[in-house]
Order: sequence, then structure tokens, then C-alpha cells
Amino acid sequence: MGLEAIEFTTGADPSAPPVASVVVLHGLGADGHDFAPIAHEVDLSAIGSVRWVLPHAPVRPVSLNGGYAMRAWYDIYPPPSAPGVPRREDVPGLRAACQQVQALLDREVQRGIPARRTVLMGFSQGCAMALMAGLRAPQRLAGVVGLSGYLPLADTTAQERSIANQHVPIFMAHGTGDSVVLPERGIASCRVLQDLGYAVEWHGYPMEHSVCAQEVAELNTWLLRVLAA
Repeated sequence: MGLEAIEFTTGADPSAPPVASVVVLHGLGADGHDFAPIAHEVDLSAIGSVRWVLPHAPVRPVSLNGGYAMRAWYDIYPPPSAPGVPRREDVPGLRAACQQVQALLDREVQRGIPARRTVLMGFSQGCAMALMAGLRAPQRLAGVVGLSGYLPLADTTAQERSIANQHVPIFMAHGTGDSVVLPERGIASCRVLQDLGYAVEWHGYPMEHSVCAQEVAELNTWLLRVLAA
């Protein structure tokens, strides 16, 4: 079953057919409405009308929150109880969510937006999904945006990544005071991607687990650049 999503078009003439798409994946416990205000702040009118697709993750029990059911792209387990113990990841959940995200990207192609005109973006847990799905997408994307998150299944990325997106531009940003997803995790993920040859543009901001005005402005500039072609 496909994901439910809210959609709207921005630009100088929102009624005009969109020439690009931005798919935004929300964080744990939120929904597609979470990033709608930020999408309306971003001004991409220079490239024409842009369709924003903001899906809702399925509702599922989340182990980290005592099994409480909420919107989540995959399960999150409590952190390791001892130093040096590998962090456990919900591999089946991640892979299932990756397929759901790819279905959203495929739908944009079916609706007339080439993959090269689509940006995949996510915040926190949505950042993890954007990085995972974006690097594995079989068709070249315009760009991938990862905000306040990390790269999941980092050890398998090199083997599973798509040749088509080996040179996809990546925008990553993180709050230096983030206590939810520690900035060290984001930085480590950035370094993994850079070591794999990806062109990552990294930004750090004096904030917690959130989004700030400077971040939105610099993201706006980056989106205009990758969607200008």
C-alpha cells in the first residue's frame, strides 16, 4: 500500500504544471505536516512551479519509546548498554521503508517529473531514510538532503549504492547542540559518505534538534543550484 501524503505546489504560478519535485520525509513521531511551513518559506520560483510531497510514515511501535505506537519509518532500539557494543538497527524496517520511499520517487517519474528534477529530503529519522533511499535509487536524483540525522546501514552502503547516484549532490546539516541525534553521528556519517566519493556540503548550526533560519536560507540556495539544470 502506498504512503499517504500531503502535496502542494509553490512558485510564481502554483497553478502551472510543476517542473520539479521535492519529497520530504519527517522525523520520528511527526507527520507530513511538520515541514509544510518550511516548504512554504523556501522560494524556488526562479526555476518555476515545484511540487512538494510530504508523506506520512506508518504508525508502528517504537522500542526506544517503550513500544508506544507512533509514526515512524522504522523501529529504533535503545542505545547499547556498554561502550563498544555495536548499535542495533532495524534492518527489515529500514529496507521496507526504503522501498516505500522509492515508490514515491517512481510516482513522480510517472507523473512527468524526471528523477533528475527530484530532490529527496529528510529530517532526523527522515534524514536516515533520505540518505539510505537516495543513494540506492536506480535513477539519478537532483540531490539528497539530510537534516539532523545519520546514515543507516553504513557498512552496506558501498555495496548497495546505485551507480546512477554516485555523484549526486548531498546537503547535510546538524545542530551543534543536538542531544537527540548527537552531532558526532552526523559528522561521522558525512565522513563515511565523503570517503565513498560523494560530494557532501556540510553545515553546522548553533541549535538543538531543530531547524533554523540560516539553515533554511542556505538550503534554499542549494536547492536552486541543483534544480537549475
